[in-house]
Amino acid sequence: MPEIERHPWPAFVPEGARVLLLGTFPPKRERWSMDFFYPNRTNDMWRVFGLIFGGDSEMLYDKSERRFRLPLIKQVLAERHIAMWDTAMAVRRLRDNASDKFLEIVEPIRLAEFLDRYPTIEGIITAGEKATAVVAEQAGVAPPATGKQVECTINNHRFTLHRMPSTSRAYPLALERKAEAYQRVFQQLNLC
Repeated sequence: MPEIERHPWPAFVPEGARVLLLGTFPPKRERWSMDFFYPNRTNDMWRVFGLIFGGDSEMLYDKSERRFRLPLIKQVLAERHIAMWDTAMAVRRLRDNASDKFLEIVEPIRLAEFLDRYPTIEGIITAGEKATAVVAEQAGVAPPATGKQVECTINNHRFTLHRMPSTSRAYPLALERKAEAYQRVFQQLNLC
């Protein structure tokens, strides 16, 4: 049986956070280019953010250092009131990779506790199928289709759950199309 891995970071929650972006779980440490969410250089999340908030997919990436610009990423998130976390606090990797398909969630996020602690959250964006399924299950709703949303309530906390495409390069959608999908949701939530 594979060993249990615990999530390496606490949630990133800037003051006045209105939106929570949830992935599933970080890749293995050797794939990281920074100690923060979406650390893998081949994941498109920060390129999507660069296109949306700066018109440049490389805005948040330092090519010479081959790593993301973490201080600038945190600045963009804080300015836009976007919190980051994942839906799995502990997992078993059933294969030696980061694919959601081969992650067994041993301990999911305690979303009710999170929302009680951060009552300003009005929207949750999930990146991919597994993250969406975890939130939908805890909210007692059917998972929305990719690019769609559903109204949810957990412990009298109302929010909209938006399911977005995975930003993994394994997901067969061009970077520009991923950015368009995320931009539509960010516009709906008045983030850009």
